Amino acid sequence: MGITSFYFLCFFTAILILYYIIPGRLQWGLLLLCSIAYYLLSGNGMLILYPIASVTACYAGSRLLTAAPAEEGKRRRMILAVTVLVNIGILAVLKYVNFGIYTIDGIARIFGSSGELIKSVDFLIPLGVSFYTFSLLGYVIDVYYGIAKPQENYLKLMLYGMYFPVILSGPILKYREHGEQFFKAHTFDYRQVTRGLQRMLWGFFKKLVIAERLGILVDTVYGSYVEYPGAYIWFATVCYAFQLYTDFSGCMDIVLGMSESLGILLPENFQTPFFAKSVAEYWRRWHITLGVWMKEYVFYPVLRSPFFTKLNKAWREKFGKKKGKQYATFMAMFLLWLTVGIWHGGDWKFVIGSGLLHWIYIVLEEVLEPSCGRFMKKYRIDPAGRTVNVLRILRTFFLVCVGDLFFRAASVGDAFAMLGKAASVWNPSILWNGALFELGLDWMEMVIVLAALLVLYGVSLLKQTGSVRDRIACRALPVRWLIWYALLFAVILLGCYGPGYSAGEFIYQGF
Repeated sequence: MGITSFYFLCFFTAILILYYIIPGRLQWGLLLLCSIAYYLLSGNGMLILYPIASVTACYAGSRLLTAAPAEEGKRRRMILAVTVLVNIGILAVLKYVNFGIYTIDGIARIFGSSGELIKSVDFLIPLGVSFYTFSLLGYVIDVYYGIAKPQENYLKLMLYGMYFPVILSGPILKYREHGEQFFKAHTFDYRQVTRGLQRMLWGFFKKLVIAERLGILVDTVYGSYVEYPGAYIWFATVCYAFQLYTDFSGCMDIVLGMSESLGILLPENFQTPFFAKSVAEYWRRWHITLGVWMKEYVFYPVLRSPFFTKLNKAWREKFGKKKGKQYATFMAMFLLWLTVGIWHGGDWKFVIGSGLLHWIYIVLEEVLEPSCGRFMKKYRIDPAGRTVNVLRILRTFFLVCVGDLFFRAASVGDAFAMLGKAASVWNPSILWNGALFELGLDWMEMVIVLAALLVLYGVSLLKQTGSVRDRIACRALPVRWLIWYALLFAVILLGCYGPGYSAGEFIYQGF
């Protein structure tokens, strides 16, 4: 039951009405029942056993940690390690068994073996496995360090781990910051409910009006890149960058708006990433909760580990204080970005496109920054000037697009082949001779998607200086109604949905 479907809207409407009718002390129970029902209605019902197993392991682990005295450090570390390994083990088996098999098989082929050495193993992957696993792991780790209060009620922890809006595509939650609000009583607040519905509407606009149309163009070129070389590939890759953004951030708008209307405020996951002036800044604006989770639970622990402490000291003595620290940080970042790539999926195209390639970008930015600074100083170029900032934004967007190409391609081999076709064929005339209309959208559909992207750009500009919804709320009532009804009718009249059409699943739904 996709969240853009008519049936889901009926499901959520019923929940919203019932939620504010029943006593506040029962609201969390209703959300738990609805979360279980949503999971059972969204595919193979037996798959609910996986999130239940993760919740059970984390509940048991947190209770054992609470019972273990602080002086029994070894026992506490063992409890944490077992809890983490159980959850990571479930995730690894479900998502990464074939990744390991293909990697071992590929290495064996390099050393002379031929034929298929190991058969792949196929598992049905439960909805949102990467998202709920990380949210629950963060909870247990925080309990271990004493920065989160353990949840004594098993069913309440189950609601935190399986909350139905979040289970689809995140965001990744922190129990210490967001957990308790799931269990509080929430009274009806007209302003909060309407603001939540407004945000949902904006998410539907991104997904149904923009992302679904761009997906047609992308699928055509990426599905037959030999037939569509050169500028076709660059065009489709730019379209995919916007498709991925409007799809994922549109999903987040629907999820956060839905939750806001229930009185539960979730963390933001995007902050206009295409205005970033560097790849490092891009990742502070893109999938924010994943980046924060990786820093807190992977990067900083690795950097503070005994091995890296010794390595940092040794390299400082060898290369100097500044460079030694920088080299150790780069090595820890390598592990961070390898983990980010693997999190996105059990395929080397994800490891490269969402992980290691971005590590290379960020390292090069750090290494080349002093030289760029000296160059601009020598030629009296203002590093904060508008032209320089625009060039930095365009450079960052291009680098991200190359990563997106690996992310979207069928395989790493196809990604390199597409880069070769894109660089070796010169055919920019397709951008103005009408050839683009052969990719699945006629001129009217192209106008619609271009106009929608301009609206997106305008809203993104406004977001740089504050909340767009707050600005609209300050307008006169007729103006507010005009804006929101215009958006509503844009979704109704221009959205890709209805009988005979099935809106594609959200791209990050598979993670």
